[in-house]
Amino acid sequence: MTTGLLGSAVVPARGADDGGAPLPEAGLRATVLVLHAAFVVLVAVASLVVLVGDVDGSRPVLMTALATWTVAYLLLGAPAVRGSDVRRARAYLVVHVAVFGVLAWEQPSLLFLMFLAYPQVWFLVESVREGVSWTVALALAGTIGPAISWTRGTEPLWGPGQTLVGMVLSLAMGLWVSRVTDRSRQRAVLIGQLEATRAELADAHHQQGMVAERERLAREVHDTLAQGYTSIVVLAQAAAAALAGNPSAAAERLALIEEVARENLAEARAMVAAFSPVALDSSTLVEALQRLADRFGRETGIATRLDTAALADTEAGLSRAEEIVLLRGAQEALANVRRHASASAVVLRIGRVGSGESAQVSVHVEDDGVGFDPAETAGVGLAGLRDRAAEVGGAVDVVSQPGRGTRVTVRVPAR
Repeated sequence: MTTGLLGSAVVPARGADDGGAPLPEAGLRATVLVLHAAFVVLVAVASLVVLVGDVDGSRPVLMTALATWTVAYLLLGAPAVRGSDVRRARAYLVVHVAVFGVLAWEQPSLLFLMFLAYPQVWFLVESVREGVSWTVALALAGTIGPAISWTRGTEPLWGPGQTLVGMVLSLAMGLWVSRVTDRSRQRAVLIGQLEATRAELADAHHQQGMVAERERLAREVHDTLAQGYTSIVVLAQAAAAALAGNPSAAAERLALIEEVARENLAEARAMVAAFSPVALDSSTLVEALQRLADRFGRETGIATRLDTAALADTEAGLSRAEEIVLLRGAQEALANVRRHASASAVVLRIGRVGSGESAQVSVHVEDDGVGFDPAETAGVGLAGLRDRAAEVGGAVDVVSQPGRGTRVTVRVPAR
């Protein structure tokens, strides 16, 4: 990772908490490669100028300065550009400034190397203040010699002027890159925050889905398996009581136990696979309610019937989810009749009222049992049934008084 401001436009500076690189790593490699290539080419050109050109300064001094700069770049500058060694970077900049002071003093015409010297500064510094300081130091080193020569009349004014103009351009470039880098880092931070928020939302949705699935399974277990096992227990007790005096009645109870157990097994398999209730598999809602009423009557001995007079058409115009709500409502109401009502008769009614968007289909389960006060009794089954009905835009009503029976009504919107 590079430590310089120009380098941080490609990758973030050392220790920066910016959420990621503003530009890809490939950009860094390409930029550093160009920097190295420029150094090799310009040093080679400068060496040729010193060796074969017409120079005013000492050739040995100039070649020594160029050689010193080259060695310093190989040992200090290049590793500092690629890595995060602050000491190497600062040591190189010291040599850097000193070499250009010598070159400017001995041979101002070699100051075309400033084209490379100024960008190197911004690749090696870690802050704008440091970049400005080293840029000014480099400009002064490159200006003092030519300025003195100008005062003596041996150097034109444009020599030190070019160096100062290059300093201004270098400062402008460094400040602009610093500003662009800061904005890039801010965008990277925002992107990181957005990604973190998205991950949190995804996790929250996942957790919400898990909770919803647990609630669904809990309702399904209560509405199907638990009621089926309750029926099996009651039937087993009845069969045991009738076994000695009435073997045929006991056999009938055992057959019902087998039937209920098979249905429970099918419901468990459907629950695992998230299928529709077995009772609605290849049958209408009315047919499923009829079978439910018939089996309840056989299991309990309570007179049970299904009244469809209020349903003008057996096609109720319901979705499968709405049919499941009505069927589960009837199952829950009958389970409560079995456990609590001490009823002698139960009537299931299914009807459709209204038209258009206000149309509703309802299932009523009414018994003549002991009744209860709905305000004082809250069951898990009815609470789950209300939640299930609310999911499809329906509602559940319970009307009961002690000694006057109970009526449970489940309503869902119809199309």
